[in-house]
Parts: sequence; C-alpha cells; structure tokens
Amino acid sequence: MFYSLTGKLIHTEAYLAVVECGGVGYRCMTSLTTLSCLPPAGERVTLYTHLNVREDALDLFGFYSMNELDAFKKLIGVSGVGPKSALAILSDMTPDRLALCIASGDAKSLTRAPGVGVKLAQRLILELKDKISKAELASGVGEAAVQIGADGSGMNEAAAALCTLGYSQSQAAEALAGLAADLPVDELIRQALKKVARL
Repeated sequence: MFYSLTGKLIHTEAYLAVVECGGVGYRCMTSLTTLSCLPPAGERVTLYTHLNVREDALDLFGFYSMNELDAFKKLIGVSGVGPKSALAILSDMTPDRLALCIASGDAKSLTRAPGVGVKLAQRLILELKDKISKAELASGVGEAAVQIGADGSGMNEAAAALCTLGYSQSQAAEALAGLAADLPVDELIRQALKKVARL
C-alpha cells in the first residue's frame, strides 16, 4: 500500500522513527541500522516502507535503503520469523552481511541477534539460501573482505571468500585467473562471481 514516505523527521527512539508528511506523523518501526543513517530531527528524509497487517493492528515499517527493506521482507517470509526478530537481525548486521551469512551457512553469526536461536538461524539458512542473488553475495563478500584486513594479498582474500561461498579452490583459482591483482578485493570477487556463473 505504501511504497515510501518522504517528509520531515520529527522523532526517533530505539526501533522507531516518526516522519511527518502533509501534517500527519507516520510512526515507522525500524532497525538500529536505519536509525544510524538518519539525519537529525527536523531534516527531510525518505523511508522505504512495508505495511504489516494483523488482526488487531496495522504496523508500518520504514527503512533507509531499499536493500534493507528487501532483506526485511525476505526475513518475515520465513516461517517463525516475525517483524521483531527481523528488526533484531537487521540491527545486528547489514543486508549484505546477512546475505553472506545465509549463503555460507553461518548460523553462529545469525544467533548473535536477540531472540534468534540455533534452530531459527538454521531455518533462515535453509529457506533463504536459494533466494539470495549473486549481487547480494558479491556485496556481502566484499564487506567481509574489508573486515578481514590486509594480512594477505587481495587475490588470497578473494579466493578465501569464494571458498567460503562453497566454491572449490580450483573453481576459485579459475575464476580469479586473468583478473588484475591490483583491483580492490570486493571488485575481484564481483568479477570472479560473474566468471563462475558463465563456467
């Protein structure tokens, strides 16, 4: 029903932002990630929204990026995952990092979010693994590679990231062959994933 809201940010608190549009203040539940991206109160803001309809309430959720909104919709589409759990997960990690955790089967990282136990983390991985796009994976791997640090060469980091995604060492080596070694790690991974898709 609502695609987005654009107006003046008039109030924020934990998991909540209020945006005034045409004299009406819209109460949007949101993640801590989105809250960290918002401007100070009184500034103009756009939130991408999702209206959650329940028997006893209409809840509006707002996110700073379309990427985060898409991740939220995927999460609440999983059996047993409600909006509160989805917000907790997206407050703990970015959508790109979430995509990487799901693709690599990293249930441990998912359980760091409040209210997410091992069984729920495993269900998320099982149900969402096939719904994660290559672009989301490339972004997630690039983000993880930045966090790894500069201990090894970019090629080594890219190869390790591809292996984390489930590719064999030979597939990773073949995908990285011929790419410029001085490219940033995230770009190496993006180009390697494109090559792997064509193999």
